[in-house]
Amino acid sequence: MKEFQKKIDNMFGHRDKKRDFHKNFAWFVEEVGELSKAIRIDNRENEKEEFADVLAWLFSLANARNIDLEEVFLQKYHKFCSKCGNNPCKCIKY
Repeated sequence: MKEFQKKIDNMFGHRDKKRDFHKNFAWFVEEVGELSKAIRIDNRENEKEEFADVLAWLFSLANARNIDLEEVFLQKYHKFCSKCGNNPCKCIKY
């Protein structure tokens, strides 16, 4: 995850830094909308592309905020569900 986040920063960071963070976030939301549409119409090939786009934009946003996603992900989801404390999750509500 850390390597991919660096790769996205090397590839797109120079452009992302020129835009306001909120504009970058809007691009992310747009990609989530495109993923939603691909899922809704059951376009599996487009789904794959949109999942990749959403992930790339998520890393871009984290880079803009100097957040190491691998580090925070492992802190929160390393061993147990963050809600019920079990693995596998046994949350009844969800």
